[in-house]
Amino acid sequence: MQPLPDRPLARGRTADVFDWDEDHILKLFHNWFPLEDIQYELRIARAVHASGVKSPAVRELVQVDGRNGLIYERVRGDSMLTMFQRKPWMVFSHARMLARLHVQMHGCVFDVDVPDQRRKLDYKLRHADALPTPLKTALSNSLLSLPEGDRVCHGDFHPANVLVDGSNAAVIDWIDASRGNPLADVARTSIILLGAAASLQVPNPLLKVFVRTFHSAYLREYFRLEPGGYEEYRRWLPIVAGARLSENIPELEKWLVKQAGKI
Repeated sequence: MQPLPDRPLARGRTADVFDWDEDHILKLFHNWFPLEDIQYELRIARAVHASGVKSPAVRELVQVDGRNGLIYERVRGDSMLTMFQRKPWMVFSHARMLARLHVQMHGCVFDVDVPDQRRKLDYKLRHADALPTPLKTALSNSLLSLPEGDRVCHGDFHPANVLVDGSNAAVIDWIDASRGNPLADVARTSIILLGAAASLQVPNPLLKVFVRTFHSAYLREYFRLEPGGYEEYRRWLPIVAGARLSENIPELEKWLVKQAGKI
């Protein structure tokens, strides 16, 4: 058992991140975080990397100072969110990069045992207490009418989960990944970005404008590279908004209910 490294790179709700060696970092989970969830993350991270997505490889599960952790390949660079805040005038180039990464991801097939996107959305809709029952039923029926898929879908794809180093980038934080329809994954990114701009998640009025501009540029580039799915994407938006209500984010609740009602 190795001693706990002394220099945390970052601290989070479920885990802290430390230097491990020149080529790896240690994601060290807090003692309350279940071992089975860590093993699940290990399995998902391996499946994602094996699929061909630009993501850090995970090496092994270790125990350090009585805590469980995962050794990940070190990815250089800053988060796209940090870069966006530092250089907001690069909004269009960052948005195009995000779209290209999403298209690359959606070109990869999940052929291992990972969660099914439709089942995850259905579960979330059923547990979205803020949704009126008739709307919940309508959204569930709409979900059943849309095509499934076998592609790698991130489930939480936004600038904070992309690390950028010059022209290179990698996607992190795959705990919400699933096998499914890419257009539902695009809709999820839209709901995350537009919801942030519509709420106090982004308090600055000027930054709200930048976020909306970023989203428009991202969407335009995605459908330039993957034409033909825009109308279906629009049908996914109310479903994804309704499902997000299960996450109990108070500042988004009214906005999400309104978006879900656009079915």
